[in-house]
Amino acid sequence: MAVRMEERFDGDDLDTSVWCPFYLSHWSSRAESAATYTVSDGELRLSIPPTQGLWCADRHDEPLRVSALQTGAFSGPVGSTVGQQPFVPGLTVREEQPPFWGYTPTYGRFEARMRGVVTERSMVAFWLSGIEDRPERSGEICVMEVFGSAPHDVGMGVHAFRDPLLSEDFATPWLDLELSDFHLYGVDWRPGRLTFSVDGQVVRVVHQAPDYPMQLMLGVFDFPARGGSEGAVPELVVTHVSGEPLPAV
Repeated sequence: MAVRMEERFDGDDLDTSVWCPFYLSHWSSRAESAATYTVSDGELRLSIPPTQGLWCADRHDEPLRVSALQTGAFSGPVGSTVGQQPFVPGLTVREEQPPFWGYTPTYGRFEARMRGVVTERSMVAFWLSGIEDRPERSGEICVMEVFGSAPHDVGMGVHAFRDPLLSEDFATPWLDLELSDFHLYGVDWRPGRLTFSVDGQVVRVVHQAPDYPMQLMLGVFDFPARGGSEGAVPELVVTHVSGEPLPAV
């Protein structure tokens, strides 16, 4: 598995040795969790057209549509409770996914240059999530998360989930930026410390960090029950994703 990533989306499709274009498909299926995307002219475009169905319609309480990519995937067999990012207790696997470790680093500098087109009922995000080959390796590093209802509040920080060594430390600092313009969102992930930045400027420092492999995730989400524009197409446009290991000491 590579320790460095330099993704410029310079082909005409995804590199599926690195990216999995299905969002947590073990709780649903690959058919029902497939991302809508294009790759051309050095851009990845994730979108949610009006015809895209709900994700986990009979299991996720709030109606949700999503187009997302991830660089890792893992689940137990059908009927088991072993799977990444369970959203309710006791959730069982519907479609087993073989282990996929396209890019699952531990520590380093990670950045994505991207822009979002969102409405009041949609959001875009870039985050790192524990691979969950063991339940406690489930922490999350949220590099950016922005809702259309608050387009200047850039969410960043740590979600502990099932990791007993982490505690919740998430904030949404107000930033004077236009989400529809390209910005570089990054995190420097070191033992015991996370430094979050936007366009090279440090925004937050968190004095804790996961200590296990994590996968990168990019996504655009739509919440139809929140009302708003029915025909709007939320979109996340990405030109560059990079990952660099920590320098040797």
